Amino acid sequence: MTIYTKHAALLPLGLLAYALSANSAQAHEDDAAASHAMDHAPIGVMADHRHSKGEWMLSYRYMSMTMDGNRDGRSQLSAEDIATGSPNRFAGLPGQPPTLRVVPEHMTMDMHMFGAMYGLNEDVTLMVMTSYIEKEMHHTTFQGGAGTNILGTFDVNTSGIGDTTLGAIFNFDSVLGAPKPRRTLSLTLAASLPTGSNDETAQILTPTGATPSPRTPYAMQIGTGTFDVKPSMTYSDRNGKLGWGGQLAARAALSPNDEGYRYGDSLTGTAWLAYEPRYGVSLSARLSARSQGRIDGIDPEIVAPVQTADPDNYGGEQAFAYIGVNLLGQNGIVKGHRLAAEVGLPIMRDLNGPQLETDSLFTLAWQKSF
Repeated sequence: MTIYTKHAALLPLGLLAYALSANSAQAHEDDAAASHAMDHAPIGVMADHRHSKGEWMLSYRYMSMTMDGNRDGRSQLSAEDIATGSPNRFAGLPGQPPTLRVVPEHMTMDMHMFGAMYGLNEDVTLMVMTSYIEKEMHHTTFQGGAGTNILGTFDVNTSGIGDTTLGAIFNFDSVLGAPKPRRTLSLTLAASLPTGSNDETAQILTPTGATPSPRTPYAMQIGTGTFDVKPSMTYSDRNGKLGWGGQLAARAALSPNDEGYRYGDSLTGTAWLAYEPRYGVSLSARLSARSQGRIDGIDPEIVAPVQTADPDNYGGEQAFAYIGVNLLGQNGIVKGHRLAAEVGLPIMRDLNGPQLETDSLFTLAWQKSF
């Protein structure tokens, strides 16, 4: 479970923001109308808050995921285990060996997400999000149709604009009874539009030594190719320097894409606890659990002796634990600017494998309301 050292270079930014926010006016600690760092959920939680009528918020998130090693169910698998013991879905087709002779060893994904929110009125906030995604997956190719002799290794890289989300967040506070400062309940209705590519190609190394450039497997595509619905319900509350909340979110594709498949439906639940040691600083701990089904359907152009080419090797159940910080500038040029970061590590993985397992998640973000 490694978080790349490049993230350490971001630490000075957090320390600078902390120093600036430390000058906040403590007299406002109990002002229910004032802005607090804890007004927002941990940065890994999307669509967590609303805005007042006419208020805008712009945001940028850098999100990084690292995957290292393979798993089937809750059991880890070596590359040799997969190459000799995992059946190839496409065995019997020309050039296809009986087992998976190409094995992914590790993968990174970097996402640059850009968002905007606008308070249409006190009860409805509109939002839009899009992203630029970069993926890299390292593979080992085993020679021929049996044994553990390694022929070579290769990397697949893809990048591009991801899918775009449009949605609205609705005020449901009245469901909670009498109004209470800082206590909120919001319903989000959103749709994902297929603006990302799902026909990427890349050069590979086959078990025969050939180096063709076929369509990459599903994991290396940038977009889903489908129109998805993304509803969620978010609750948050606070008492003094303590805050807490939770969210239940789902995602489902309305129909298969033009290539003949759709990703499995997912359901994610998360809960967090936050502590505000001073006015502009919030520290958080969060747990999340996610269940996702296998890919439904198949792209006839994705045929290879590698686990990522099999739609059945996607989805499963995972749980993660996170720690985070949320900083809100109080004075001078940083007033109203938010800087937030969160790191997540797995605590449970039960995968529809064999597939790569997620080892770390990292988010760094900037937000500004006006």
